[in-house]
Amino acid sequence: MKVLQVYTRVYVNDMETSLKFYENLLSEVSTFRFKYEAAGLELASVGDILILAGSNQALEPFRKTKATFKVDSIHEFYDHLKSSGCQIIRDLTKVPTGTNFTVQHPDGGIFEYVQHHE
Repeated sequence: MKVLQVYTRVYVNDMETSLKFYENLLSEVSTFRFKYEAAGLELASVGDILILAGSNQALEPFRKTKATFKVDSIHEFYDHLKSSGCQIIRDLTKVPTGTNFTVQHPDGGIFEYVQHHE
């Protein structure tokens, strides 16, 4: 059970402008970019930044999520966090990159956990 990467989330309405800005700022290119049509969003990563782009209405259900933890075993983290008193906000769900869930930590912070497809 290991956290592989932690992404800071950035919520925007214009993917092109934001993606270009973060690629220039970090001197890196996006490592993935895809549309999450079920949520009305487009996502991209640059380094440890996860950009979520969409309308204000599409972004609203996700804005309280502070960061994304990319993990090696989604089910182990799910069981561990649930038994540690965390509140599951969004249950295990198949997403374009793999499987995720959203949880509220005991300190009140809301975080996404995701395991990418191999």
